[in-house]
Amino acid sequence: MKFPQTDKRIYRDTSNGVISGVCAGLAKYLDVDATWVRVAAVAGLILFHVPVLIAYIAATFLLPRWA
Repeated sequence: MKFPQTDKRIYRDTSNGVISGVCAGLAKYLDVDATWVRVAAVAGLILFHVPVLIAYIAATFLLPRWA
């Protein structure tokens, strides 16, 4: 079975980012407005403090930067 080739990759979008560009890059990857991803990130941070904070910090260091 062949899978379609896509050039869709996830990056940190530092040019549109507020803190480190993680939410902006994820929004670009998912094709949604960055505001919705930021609202979801804040809601997740309120509900699940430690796991979301660790995931955000890990994404900041692990995702490549797109300026």
